[in-house]
Amino acid sequence: MRIVHVITRLILGGAQENTLLTCREQARLGHDVTLLAGPPEGPEGSLVDAARAMPIRFVLVPPLVRAVDPWHDLEAYLDLAKHFRDIHPDVVHTHSSKAGILGRLAARRAGVPRIVHTIHGLPFDEYQGRAANWLYRALERRASRWSHRLIAVSGDMADRARAAGLAPRERIAVIYSALDTEQFRAAAGERDAVRQAWGAGPEDFVFLKVARLFPLKGHEFVLPAFAEVARRHPRAVLVLAGDGILRPVLESMAARLGVAGRVRFLGLLAPERMPGAIHAADAVVHAGLREGLARVLPQAGLCEKPVVAYDIGGAREVVRDGENGFLVPAPLPRDVARLPQRAVAEPAAASTGEKGGCPLCRLFGKGGRTLFRGDGPEKGTAPFSQRPEKGTAPFSEAWRPLAEAMSRLAGDPAAARGMGRRWPAEVLARFDDRAATREIMKVYENV
Repeated sequence: MRIVHVITRLILGGAQENTLLTCREQARLGHDVTLLAGPPEGPEGSLVDAARAMPIRFVLVPPLVRAVDPWHDLEAYLDLAKHFRDIHPDVVHTHSSKAGILGRLAARRAGVPRIVHTIHGLPFDEYQGRAANWLYRALERRASRWSHRLIAVSGDMADRARAAGLAPRERIAVIYSALDTEQFRAAAGERDAVRQAWGAGPEDFVFLKVARLFPLKGHEFVLPAFAEVARRHPRAVLVLAGDGILRPVLESMAARLGVAGRVRFLGLLAPERMPGAIHAADAVVHAGLREGLARVLPQAGLCEKPVVAYDIGGAREVVRDGENGFLVPAPLPRDVARLPQRAVAEPAAASTGEKGGCPLCRLFGKGGRTLFRGDGPEKGTAPFSQRPEKGTAPFSEAWRPLAEAMSRLAGDPAAARGMGRRWPAEVLARFDDRAATREIMKVYENV
């Protein structure tokens, strides 16, 4: 079968890693596989070299960029349509919102007989403004009409797509994100060396969070939660794997919370290093607020680590609350720290106390002034020792469920290890890249 996959950016991310593993397995099965992708712009790293090393045809499509740009979008659409006419694929399989919309339109115009789209995450949610939410929802509904089948990475995602009017439930297959399961199980021997590199001792309890340092990844809740955990448990350590535009802001936040010496910022972590990193941790924390089903959750299961995660997306499909981890309520949209554009564009200025240079101070009110500029109590004592002030929700109550769950694990390492051994084997088996690819091929064949 001649298969073409299309994705917007080959950055270090779950959708991208899933797509590459699917391409690799389909090529191993003897199919002719092409991957079309836009340039990996931004600080999130690149998987382009990994794609070029695979036994597939990889083509970079320069105008296929994430930002909405009518001229580039038209160029990308025309480029994709030309590739489809030249390749004559049996299937076009799109991933991510921009590539999904342009790719499905181009495939339809090129007369591709099978058009399939994977929903790794919906581009519209309650954290957006009404106008953006309406626009993305309308575009996804229209693009779904050009699709023969949709694939969702969790049952929850499939239900949300149906509720949003993208397609009837019977047209949406649920296939969990592909993982190289053997790679994760085989990395247990790397634990001691990785912990030593982190400066973590054998008695330290290490929490690992894997996510880009971007808005809606939940770091603004994890850091205050960890500060409370560190106050209760002196051997607790937090390791943050990932990079992004908010790193200076988050480093400043850790300093103001008095835990800079207990938080490790690893920067970008290549996929081949992820198994060793998870084995080196004692627990995994996931606090992303826009998720289909975060890959780090089953990855933690393959490494026998308990997790603390927000009860959103497909987390409940893999985490049994109180058995292999803890699910905690996610913050309400009004509690979420929506960083101002200036803080995102100028993170260094956002983390300083210079006049006019601290939008985070204004955003978080009194709690923000304490954390980012130094007004009020001494560092490390707020916001935990005071009654929360109005307007400081992100640093008052929203982090507490995370702190309580993390403290339960850090307070009883033996029990935490026991929880890590209670992941359901039948659930983890569904993430195996070969099993997931077989399910994808069934979708193609049934179109």
